[in-house]
Amino acid sequence: MSEDQEVEGLGARLREQRLSSRYTLETAAARVGLSPAYLSRLETGQRQPSLPVLLGLARAYGTSVSGLLGEAPGEADPVVRGGAIEPGRAGGWGYRRAGAPGRAMQALHVQVPPSLQDAVVRVHPGEEWLYVTQGRLRLTLGERTHLLEAGDSAHFDSLTPHCIAADSADGVELLFLHTLLQSPGGELCLGGPHRQGAH
Repeated sequence: MSEDQEVEGLGARLREQRLSSRYTLETAAARVGLSPAYLSRLETGQRQPSLPVLLGLARAYGTSVSGLLGEAPGEADPVVRGGAIEPGRAGGWGYRRAGAPGRAMQALHVQVPPSLQDAVVRVHPGEEWLYVTQGRLRLTLGERTHLLEAGDSAHFDSLTPHCIAADSADGVELLFLHTLLQSPGGELCLGGPHRQGAH
């Protein structure tokens, strides 16, 4: 990620959230499926996390992606106005908050570029719902892979091993909802070591 895509103060907020959650670097990294060295680079600003990594850290620390990015919660307004998605703010993924902060369910408008893929399969408590608005999405749930076109949606238990990737030349755009349920065995990743990229 280039310097102009860096989210100001993100590393310091990640470290502050980890310390307030009373996690060592090793414990926090293990909960999210990262190496301690990689998490350390995130906290010192040497690396910028992908959106899936931010989601995992938010769940582990009991906060939201918006909170980690330093977005002020503001007043509780049920209406969220539309606007352009800012690309590259989370490991190449572009996204825009589509729901009110501080809720048990988080809503995002997401763009996944075609070139950023990730072999990490994620497992965590809660539910996820997504709706493809543009392009084609490759959704792997357990042993099955599904191709979703614009207008298609999926709703699944997040304890089902899952992976999201773009399957069209221009990437994919989707609405994404997830709950922030947590449990002691929460943040698990299956497969190889962490790679930067998509969920």
